[in-house]
Amino acid sequence: MTEKKEAFFSFMLPLVIEKNLDIRSERQFLLSIRDKSKIEFSSSEISKVKKLGSKYRLPELDIEVDGLVQLLNRVDEIPVSMVLAQAAIESAWGTSRFARDANNLFGQWCYKKGCGLVPLRRNPGSKHEVKKFDSVEDAIEEYLHNLNTNNAYNYLREVRKNLRQDNQVLSGNKLAEGLLNYSEMREKYIEEVRAVIRINKLSKHDTY
Repeated sequence: MTEKKEAFFSFMLPLVIEKNLDIRSERQFLLSIRDKSKIEFSSSEISKVKKLGSKYRLPELDIEVDGLVQLLNRVDEIPVSMVLAQAAIESAWGTSRFARDANNLFGQWCYKKGCGLVPLRRNPGSKHEVKKFDSVEDAIEEYLHNLNTNNAYNYLREVRKNLRQDNQVLSGNKLAEGLLNYSEMREKYIEEVRAVIRINKLSKHDTY
């Protein structure tokens, strides 16, 4: 592994793990109350569930009618190997203009004028910008939230749910299958993510 790659992964790894641990904490709370009936919930527990429902774009969830199941499908970690691989691809190992000037390592777009940096080769008539973040941590958090809430990644979350049900490690190689809508490259993008994971032996980071 080159020095550039090592430096990139050394910088990113603790930040990704920290954000995943935040999600793990939220998930552990939901698991701790999953088997209760609604009348057993304290007011603070109900309040926390509602806040998580709003955060994960399920504001109308009903605790008594599969609400916690729906929420648990979204409140879960993203494999570290996949996060690192996508960050490397999307940011050219942290060297892209968007990584350097906008802390954007995952190619996130925004649509309000001035919300980010205008791509130099943006198609005529397009209005998107590449979103500017205050920190890399903020970019990681939004990227994780996007995969956990956007309907484009329903299949990714289904793969993850099945791995959980089978008591298997959340594998970046397996969850990459759900990235079909992340890039216009479609299947080739999935292959590229898996190749970066394999070549750089990133799967070892999926357990921590």
